[in-house]
Amino acid sequence: MLSEGARGAGYRLIVRDEVASTMEEARGALAQGDPGKLWIVARSQKAGRGRHGRQWGSPPGNLYASLLLVAPCEPALAPQLGFVAGLALHDAAAAVTGLSAPCLALKWPNDLLIDRAKAAGLLLEGESRAGRFSVIIGFGVNVGSAPQGTPYPAAHLSSHAAEVTVERLLAALSEAWHRRFSAWMLPGGFGPTRAAWLERAAFLGETVTLRLPEGPVSGRFLSLDPGGRLELETAAGRRVIDAGDLYFGTAAPAGSNGP
Repeated sequence: MLSEGARGAGYRLIVRDEVASTMEEARGALAQGDPGKLWIVARSQKAGRGRHGRQWGSPPGNLYASLLLVAPCEPALAPQLGFVAGLALHDAAAAVTGLSAPCLALKWPNDLLIDRAKAAGLLLEGESRAGRFSVIIGFGVNVGSAPQGTPYPAAHLSSHAAEVTVERLLAALSEAWHRRFSAWMLPGGFGPTRAAWLERAAFLGETVTLRLPEGPVSGRFLSLDPGGRLELETAAGRRVIDAGDLYFGTAAPAGSNGP
């Protein structure tokens, strides 16, 4: 169930036993004219996916949710919603586990880590339809189990707090999203959002590797610029990066399979 605050703000919830993908369910709702502020949650997914079309394993016991937002902002500002969603996810995980930064951290651009192991991923997709711009945010959270055989360490929330359930996490997440999104909507709201995200950032000030279309690049993670792009200090000078897969250290794994 959604939190009382989220429901009071007009957010709605649909729960399915099994779907191909909550992202596709949200896209279908949008095609049918849904006004947005809609959470879609599934107990399992048959074809969950993450960034770059990667497969996302979806066994029962974890949270698979998508949030449909209709006309939330101008398209140019949509990437900022990824940071809003990351903060909401961090808030929710902290609320149900009692963990906090730096143990609980956000990895640019879209992962939640516990002790540097991936516990959740985000997926952000925008779509223009009938003159309106909409955003769908997908959340995949390891609550009761974590995938095996991944090229990066993986973690799940219940290993740190046995009483965590999908229902408790969803209530906390819906409330945290409502609060963080409302704050972001205020004039100049990305400034406080950016500052809060950096306070929870994984690997800040450390050497990282970014996998980019032209190949990997390594350097020191300096900060986020005012638009949310990653600032990297490399041997060739400072670079500002819009998107990429970030890994700790100077070498990136050969593959990855999460949002």
